Amino acid sequence: MAGTLTQIDIHAAFAVHGWANLLHQSWRMEVFKYLSDIIKNKEQKPIIVNGVGDHVPVFIGLKPSIALSDLMRDVKNNSSDFINDKQGIRGDFHWQRG
Repeated sequence: MAGTLTQIDIHAAFAVHGWANLLHQSWRMEVFKYLSDIIKNKEQKPIIVNGVGDHVPVFIGLKPSIALSDLMRDVKNNSSDFINDKQGIRGDFHWQRG
């Protein structure tokens, strides 16, 4: 019997808290790469990770081995820590809830 392949393609978007324009163009690509790496480390497929100063849309090939909410929680938490540690933003950076 042949194996089974299941993949769900998900488009998700998340915004900077208050839709503040904090993802500066000078280091934004580094953040997108970091987001892609988080998704890969969770054994999921980052198809497109891009965005602008106030939000990030992602297109992910999601395997049924993980809940989307768990993946997004980890992506947002880990990337917030990365931005706070590496980018020198005044105050605390965090993504909008939800």
